[in-house]
Amino acid sequence: MRIILQKVTQAKVLVDEKIIGQIDAGYLLLLCVIGGDTREQADKLADKVVNVRLFDGEDGKINDQSLLGIGGEALVVSQFTLAGRLEKGNRPDYTQSADPKIAKELYEYFIEQLKIRGVKKVESGEFGAYMNVDLTNDGPVTLMLER
Repeated sequence: MRIILQKVTQAKVLVDEKIIGQIDAGYLLLLCVIGGDTREQADKLADKVVNVRLFDGEDGKINDQSLLGIGGEALVVSQFTLAGRLEKGNRPDYTQSADPKIAKELYEYFIEQLKIRGVKKVESGEFGAYMNVDLTNDGPVTLMLER
């Protein structure tokens, strides 16, 4: 699994010009399921996402608080293109991405794991849909997580 984590002050995802998911301060998570990925990997990434310290503390200390610590929110958007490879030619190769049925199951499982771990608000995109994502990156802070 690959996740692009972006710390945001706000983010929303639209399908057919309608907002289907929207958050305030927290993380926009672009999630790609790779062939062979498992629930155990999703669990480890969910643990990392809720516990990574990217928010400043009340005393101004940087990278002091986690998403749970600030009561932050999460917007999870499926993005199979993170499996894209460009070693040969100029056309991306997406063959590393998981079968769509398996990918959807793990995507939904990951979202549920964030909720179970206490994220106060978890929104999502629409798996397999053409989406527009609008965000305000805070910092900017952007990390890639992989398991």
